[in-house]
Amino acid sequence: MNKRIPTTSPCVAAANKHQPFSKRLAHALVFIMVLSVISDVHTAKADNETLSTRSDQTGITLSLYQHNLALVTETRSITLANGRNTIIWQEIAPALKPETAWLRLLQQPEQLQIHAQHFDLKRLTPQSLLESHIGKTVTVIRIHPTTGEETRETATVLSTEGGGILQYADRIETGVPGRLAFSTIPDHLHNKPALHFTLDNKLTLPTPLELQLIYLTQGLTWHADYVLELDQNDRLASLTGFATLTNQSGIDFYQTKMQLIAGDINQSTPVRTPVARHLAKEIEMTSAAAYADIESTPHFELHRYALPETITLNNDQTRQVSFLTARAIPVEKQFVLPGQSHYFSSYYFSPEQKQHIDVYISFQNTGGDLGRPLPRGIIRAYKQDQKEDVHFIGEDSIQHTANNATVRLKLGQVFDISAEKKQTDFKRIPTPDNATRQFETAHQITLNNAKKEPVTVTVREPIPGDWRIMYESHSHKKISSHLAEWHIEIPADSQIKLDYRVRTLL
Repeated sequence: MNKRIPTTSPCVAAANKHQPFSKRLAHALVFIMVLSVISDVHTAKADNETLSTRSDQTGITLSLYQHNLALVTETRSITLANGRNTIIWQEIAPALKPETAWLRLLQQPEQLQIHAQHFDLKRLTPQSLLESHIGKTVTVIRIHPTTGEETRETATVLSTEGGGILQYADRIETGVPGRLAFSTIPDHLHNKPALHFTLDNKLTLPTPLELQLIYLTQGLTWHADYVLELDQNDRLASLTGFATLTNQSGIDFYQTKMQLIAGDINQSTPVRTPVARHLAKEIEMTSAAAYADIESTPHFELHRYALPETITLNNDQTRQVSFLTARAIPVEKQFVLPGQSHYFSSYYFSPEQKQHIDVYISFQNTGGDLGRPLPRGIIRAYKQDQKEDVHFIGEDSIQHTANNATVRLKLGQVFDISAEKKQTDFKRIPTPDNATRQFETAHQITLNNAKKEPVTVTVREPIPGDWRIMYESHSHKKISSHLAEWHIEIPADSQIKLDYRVRTLL
């Protein structure tokens, strides 16, 4: 519940043991003893100052983006008096972007006028507390190592750098020999991050108001991970999609409505991903059956996935939820020999160059359990052997993929199909104006199939400039202005040679 902060409060004492004071005095312990502290850490500056914590919360929604960014929408019930009020909104994400904070009244918004807001960046630590007492007196407490007798002496803090400098009544010393006791905590130091709002409430009677705070924060993100399982014949596959949620924002989110936003948003300044203080303490998997039917909803030019149940995402936690399950997906396997454009304008002395052939798996995002937007992520492919042991066979990343689009995955290189390529002729043909360059090159590609079944290999050559095939042993297809393809069928345990001559004008 929210509470009104009084203008005066009794003194209390607090201690904080075993805190390092500085690098120079790494073995010194600073014990912070607070002899007098204002209630709830702050001294109220106005009669109508209200401290709000999560106990006032009536709802919270977290919208995660794939760019180390999240939108927090939190609603709290807070009672305000008529007239000028100050709200200290505690328990917010420490990594929030203060300039994005937006407070609004859900009912009768015209009755609330916000005059100012600020975010407290200075946190309460032993070092910041000592720095705030420069020029002020503190109490130094020493314990005799033999007798255990405690002595107290006042000193003025002159500096906190290089181990600290304290001025006593009869001397000046460097370093902190014992514990320090402080009589107050300055108003600008806070034990929790907080937003301060100064506003006018035009409602006459004090009533609970539904106030909603909206802000952007870093330290929260999500990405998609997919599992693709091929059948024995490499003709059908099942696909499962998981949303991996990561929280390094410095705060826990309890029983939160979660929305996953897929798509690319423009941001005026680059977002720096924070370095994790340590690895996530926990990775939790939510049952695939629980969220397998999450629907994607268009939202502006993005897509939104709303989880059907509230979840808890603690700080330093990574959690996965399933959002897609599709079975019996027809897939196509393709063997591709990629080329390089510099082969057509340079002379190669090497008689033969061994080439690797890539294997691709593709499917259509349409029909059946698919036919929905697929967020950007990594698809990892697996396949069972005859003993039903599962093996990892490769992975590839996909961009945001719309409905009815083709998903094409490069899983690796083929073991039993190989290729050798050599340049059999090279000519540089003079041009009348010498402003352009013209080449004529001849090539031979030897394709070897060691499999027990026939295969088809796609030879893909990116040819630059204005080009024309002068001769070829197999017919090609002009896929684009700079791409020629040959589809070569190779019988089992056989070898096929592809010869062609091309003239290019650059």
